[in-house]
Amino acid sequence: MAYAQVLRRSTSRRSLGSWVRRLFLTLLGVVFVVPAGLVLLFRFVPPPITPLMVERWIDGGGITQHWTPLAGISPNLVRAVIASEDTKFCSHHGFDWDAIDRALAEDAEGDRLRGGSTISQQTAKNLFLTPDRSWTRKGIEAWLTVLIEAFWPKRRIVETYLNIAEWGPQRFGAEAAARTEFRKPASALSVSEAARLATVLPNPRRYRAGKPGPYVARQSQVVAARMAVVRRDRLDACVYDNSR
Repeated sequence: MAYAQVLRRSTSRRSLGSWVRRLFLTLLGVVFVVPAGLVLLFRFVPPPITPLMVERWIDGGGITQHWTPLAGISPNLVRAVIASEDTKFCSHHGFDWDAIDRALAEDAEGDRLRGGSTISQQTAKNLFLTPDRSWTRKGIEAWLTVLIEAFWPKRRIVETYLNIAEWGPQRFGAEAAARTEFRKPASALSVSEAARLATVLPNPRRYRAGKPGPYVARQSQVVAARMAVVRRDRLDACVYDNSR
């Protein structure tokens, strides 16, 4: 009888250990393997939808988005976004540590983490995550950023970012933004139009590029000046050098 009880306990422990191993491997796959597979897939295939698109679709009953290859997007918009969002895009490997340090210093007295995100980080966030600002989400975003920087060229990163970014109520991507705000394709955006689109990008549900208020009109001039620096100093070289 005692031997049978010991055997049952031993069998129970083995079963528990086997269950724990399976759970660990499942979690490992969810955290590491599945995201890596999706990142590899989306290097070649346009992502069909993002979590924020789903959220906006539920809230508003529909969205507008047209995937446009980078060749069909004006270089003015690429330079505007680099000038406004991430001037070190071509030189970093996903993270701008100086910007992160500044953001942490600004948030030292609170729990909310703000700022410091590169185009690569924003691509990871927009592609896979919801827009909440928790530390957990930031940690997941960091891992996804590492994967994107490892598997994608910079051209693909900025191409994806411009196509999935929110540019207004129910509007996603440069093509939808250009046609709605300026009645023209994304390939035909001027310097001033691209600067205005980049200016509203951090808060596209509040500001309009086509009918700019005082803030957008003023800040877009700053962005336009920075665009000239991006072009002069070839801060967009990782995007365009291979195609010249």
